[in-house]
Amino acid sequence: MTIDEILEHNRRFVNGKAYEPYRTSKYPDRKIAILTCMDTRLTTLLPAALGLRNGEVKTIKNAGAVLDSPCGNVVRSLLVAIYELGVTEVMVIAHTDCGARQMNATEMLERMKERGVEQRTIDLMRYCGVDFAKWLQGFGDTECSVKQTVQSLRQHPLLPKDVHVSGYIIDSVTGELATVVA
Repeated sequence: MTIDEILEHNRRFVNGKAYEPYRTSKYPDRKIAILTCMDTRLTTLLPAALGLRNGEVKTIKNAGAVLDSPCGNVVRSLLVAIYELGVTEVMVIAHTDCGARQMNATEMLERMKERGVEQRTIDLMRYCGVDFAKWLQGFGDTECSVKQTVQSLRQHPLLPKDVHVSGYIIDSVTGELATVVA
């Protein structure tokens, strides 16, 4: 499907009022935020496997369901969810066969150069403080990654101690959820 086809579908969706079944407020009914991976297999599988409907949780997605910075967008989104939207629980949900697990910073930098990013741009970003080895590197073990993210969130000085943070790994084929003890 092309972008033009998506835009045409959107016009039909709005004109036919197909949005009506999805109407909800900005406040999550279940007071839960989920940090999960952006993997396309989870788009429909994760809510279906957890029995979630539109409007019940806040979902934050990134490559690998990781907390890459204590002051990054994941924490910012969680702070908004907690302090502005009433979230009281956070679920960190990684998944089996994650593509972010196999990421290699050196290889990704080479692909960037092959696609036209100049070495001087990469060097400038390094000079400005970007640690590509850390920023673009994958993780070795999914369970360890979830534990680290959960522990980092639990210890974050801006997250209130009464917010429950827990970790899980969802099977990207069956949707089975396994608890990760952190």
